[in-house]
Amino acid sequence: MADFSFSTSHQQLTLDDLQNRVDDWIKKYGVRYFGELTNMCVLTEEVGELARVAARRFGEQSSKQSDLEYKWEDELADVLWVLTCLANQTGVNLTDAFHRNMEKKTMRDSERHKNNEKLSKPDSK
Repeated sequence: MADFSFSTSHQQLTLDDLQNRVDDWIKKYGVRYFGELTNMCVLTEEVGELARVAARRFGEQSSKQSDLEYKWEDELADVLWVLTCLANQTGVNLTDAFHRNMEKKTMRDSERHKNNEKLSKPDSK
């Protein structure tokens, strides 16, 4: 079992470490994983909260007092948590999946973005 002391140390984790830590936490505190459909709904909810922060932090939307409780890094971590739960409960090794995905993107897109005129313009914020 992983140590769940919640110190502020910034230990680097591999994707395998992440998957193991989440799985250990679920077994120790969470009783069991929510079903896949429930976790897809939770993921959608978390992505919505991330979008809410993005619209106010990077977009034009003004924040309300109740928006101040939402933090960009916390919402990113919430999305990562639920994605990791979904991977664990469906038997996906995120390290392997990530490597395959990078290879796919490299083969498909190695020249595509270099030739995109829209990307050669300075970012307009």
